[in-house]
Amino acid sequence: MPISPPDSTPPAERIDLWLWAVRRFKTRSQASDACRKGRIKIAGQQVKPSRLIRPGDFIEIEEPFLTSRLEVKALLKQRVAAKLVADYSVDHTPPEALELARDLKAAVRAGPQREAGSGRPTKRERRELDQIDGGEAP
Repeated sequence: MPISPPDSTPPAERIDLWLWAVRRFKTRSQASDACRKGRIKIAGQQVKPSRLIRPGDFIEIEEPFLTSRLEVKALLKQRVAAKLVADYSVDHTPPEALELARDLKAAVRAGPQREAGSGRPTKRERRELDQIDGGEAP
């Protein structure tokens, strides 16, 4: 019986599964959708959910107001506790970018608010809100 040579390829894991397992996305399907929409990149290239990653790869995740940069330290197939995420990934996102994203999110939340119970906005109020949010009024 011939002996097969040991497999020389390093272990690899699907990117959508890994992103879900290290708690970057709430569900695996959300991680897959982000890949399909081009929000996940490796070496500047958009990747499919089935793309295999290996330890040492750098992953860019485009989020609203922020582009995170992660390094894969180790692979895993099951979701881990939040305390253990640091054992599997290193976040290389600059602190200034994190602070700027936090400020922008707070500014958006503090934007114009309507009083509770005041009903639907009128056409004029809706257009004003759209202009503030950056949308164009028809």
